[in-house]
Amino acid sequence: MTVPATFRAFRIHDDVDGYRSGIEAVSLDELNAGEVVVKTAYSSVNYKDALAGTGKGKILRRFPLVGGIDIAGHVVASTSPAFREGDAVLVTGSGLSETRNGGYSEYARLDARWVIPLPAGLTLREAMILGTAGFTAALGLLRMTENRQAPALGPLAVTGATGGVGSLAIAIFRKAGYEVHAISGKPEHADYLKSLGASEVLGREALTTPRPMDSVRFGGGLDNVGGPMLAALLAQTAPYGNVASCGLAASHELHATVMPFIIRGVSLLGVASAGTARDIRDEVWRRLASDWKPGNLDAICTREASLDDLPAVFASMLAGGSLGRTVVQL
Repeated sequence: MTVPATFRAFRIHDDVDGYRSGIEAVSLDELNAGEVVVKTAYSSVNYKDALAGTGKGKILRRFPLVGGIDIAGHVVASTSPAFREGDAVLVTGSGLSETRNGGYSEYARLDARWVIPLPAGLTLREAMILGTAGFTAALGLLRMTENRQAPALGPLAVTGATGGVGSLAIAIFRKAGYEVHAISGKPEHADYLKSLGASEVLGREALTTPRPMDSVRFGGGLDNVGGPMLAALLAQTAPYGNVASCGLAASHELHATVMPFIIRGVSLLGVASAGTARDIRDEVWRRLASDWKPGNLDAICTREASLDDLPAVFASMLAGGSLGRTVVQL
């Protein structure tokens, strides 16, 4: 297949004219070198994308770059023996919209070592409903289960539950056999959270204890917000339970004590999805396409957008208006 001389992409600049982003006509030669060229079918919007697209966070390490940390589509050209024209593939993280041009482009040129063949059991659209958000949630669960997390320890708490990672974590954890308690400051979305698999929807006050250790309430959990809520979750986690930390929507700080660690054996596990090793990446996607695949992905995809819609989506997300996942169709 012949790639057009130019195609549409959402590109981000930071130079003498200031920080700005928008749709431009770009050529393949303006993209990074790579062995695999993909015609993009879908991307998605993550909190990191909103920060990068608006300049509200220092995400990009060089400019200009095409935004979008997720991409799914079909190979149109490849010099790698691992891929051939027509293959359905996906990439999440791996430097996209950070050091490499990302998925908000009708065509992308990618490093073969990070390109994942679309697993049997997923469509391209489903892969992007999951995207980095679902990958992050599943990576957190993988880390917890590798550290002996089990349903018998008690329910898993999910903070920031209405966001992309939170919504998918609820559905993935429930599919994996865990009871899930959603922690959210948006009581109007309680029915949505229960439809994803949460057995309880708790307000933020559930995680406001000032004590270094409190009564056990959870078997562990996934925290998207940081700060006092993470400290309170650690204080209420069962002996030898695990808390996976993957976000800082409220704060990057953690004021806590070592008491949950040395008295109850609680573990705090970091989840950094962007640079995950390839063998772990493959395992996470295998699980997402099989025994951890939520049956309600369409309910989690609450919006489908175009490249032109991205500024409005970013603004809504940064204003706290996230609910579920936004898929970008190209």
